[in-house]
Amino acid sequence: MRIGELASETGVAPKTIRFYEETGVLPVPQRDTNGYRKYAPDSIDRLEFVRQAQAAGLTLKEIATILEMRDRGEATCHHTRAFLEAHLSDVEEQIAELERMRGRLSVMVERSRDLDPAECTDRNRCQAIPAV
Repeated sequence: MRIGELASETGVAPKTIRFYEETGVLPVPQRDTNGYRKYAPDSIDRLEFVRQAQAAGLTLKEIATILEMRDRGEATCHHTRAFLEAHLSDVEEQIAELERMRGRLSVMVERSRDLDPAECTDRNRCQAIPAV
């Protein structure tokens, strides 16, 4: 199939498909005699895997590593799990930081409800945000 057909089947833009070829995520396709790219039917499955892996937070480099291993016939489950565990850890850290921020913001919002603007005398800051 040509790049337009692959794009239509997968919802991935032709420019992105060419980028995936350049980065090694998608194998460089055969060329027809007229020079058009000719993609194998399994390119659809590969692109769908890439999209799902990206949605899970994997980087293109990590995805390329997994696909290179698969192309060599190697098992990838343990390797993939390590990537997923690292991303899960990152997300958990981000959630913890967001929860801390929510707590700080809640305190500031409550504080700002009790403030009298007439008592605000510092020209360089708003008293709703406490000085450290």
